[in-house]
Amino acid sequence: MSVFDDLVGQQPVVAQLQAAADAAGRIVAGNDRGSSAMTHAWLFTGPPGSGRSVAARAFAAALQCEQGGCGHCAACTQALGGTHPDVAVVVPEGLHLLVNDAREVILRSSRAPTRGRWQVTLIEDADRMEERTSNTLLKAVEEPPPHGVLLLCAPSVEDLLPTIRSRCRLVPLRTPPFEAVAEVLVRRDGIDPAMAAFAARAAQGHIGRARRLARDEQARRERSDVLSLPRSLQGIGSAMQAAKDLVDAAQAEAARLTGDRDTAEKEALSTALGGGATGKGYTGGTPRGGAGALKDLEKRQKSRGTRTSRDALDRALVDLAAFYRDVLTIQLRTGTALIHDDLGEQAATIARATSPESTVRRIDAVLACRTALEGNVAPLLAVESMALALRTG
Repeated sequence: MSVFDDLVGQQPVVAQLQAAADAAGRIVAGNDRGSSAMTHAWLFTGPPGSGRSVAARAFAAALQCEQGGCGHCAACTQALGGTHPDVAVVVPEGLHLLVNDAREVILRSSRAPTRGRWQVTLIEDADRMEERTSNTLLKAVEEPPPHGVLLLCAPSVEDLLPTIRSRCRLVPLRTPPFEAVAEVLVRRDGIDPAMAAFAARAAQGHIGRARRLARDEQARRERSDVLSLPRSLQGIGSAMQAAKDLVDAAQAEAARLTGDRDTAEKEALSTALGGGATGKGYTGGTPRGGAGALKDLEKRQKSRGTRTSRDALDRALVDLAAFYRDVLTIQLRTGTALIHDDLGEQAATIARATSPESTVRRIDAVLACRTALEGNVAPLLAVESMALALRTG
């Protein structure tokens, strides 16, 4: 057993991180021989679903483990479970990583480890940092403390400032093979092999989404609704309605995913502020000083909801792009396996009725919509433009 067991289809990465963990152990023991494999800042890159955060968390556990990541000791289980006192995981809940979060990273990384061997800080979605946040974080990279380790996760090296990425050791991950993802779903999660194979291919190698598709009937319905869009684009009116339905579905999914957490956070804050208290001097209503705290919480929750909604919309666009890729595959008779092979007949119907040139334009329209959303264009406006292009393609 090893902390790297869940890192699917990434053998070169596992070898690199294992060598670094071994070198880190020698450094802690006072033996620097071979320690060039270890450094203080790491950048994990790869497409969504490739396992960036899985690799970073596993590496954090291996650094704390006296055996280099055995997977069963207290240090490993605590690091992987998010409870190790010397492993901090920073996940931007809104659209951006705030500058105050970067300052907290610098403060934490400067502390000596309390129980572990290293003070590890992991930042997921580091590409969501604004420039001023990146500039603040740069200090932690330029002036690392003796036992501080910074792990950054981003889709590509270009998503970070050159001054940061040039000081990091690069760990490039790839999209794992569908077969490897399906094998993990069967072995680790007990998924039926046929369902695992379908989910792995439909999720395009995205491990987390494959697990959700395999387990959640609602997730499969949402995918089916998205992929029915190409058949509904018969005119301007239908295109505009389809765009609205797609955006509404993403917002509804976000509300479903964040609703319980939002409610629990509000209840916890109310309790902490003395909400619901009784007795002498209590007049009811919002506790004194609570209005500002409640407003801050609602602001964070709104930002998180916006991000969750846009992430859901982006997943839908990835599915659409893959569907039109299947159409193009059929038109060009490449013989390549379809991504959405359960919708092969639908793709073949569109392939016969359109040209390869129009299919390429449709793929470009979907990708342009993703780019517009990344640029903070209003979701409905961006999706409406895409839907019209898909209709007229």
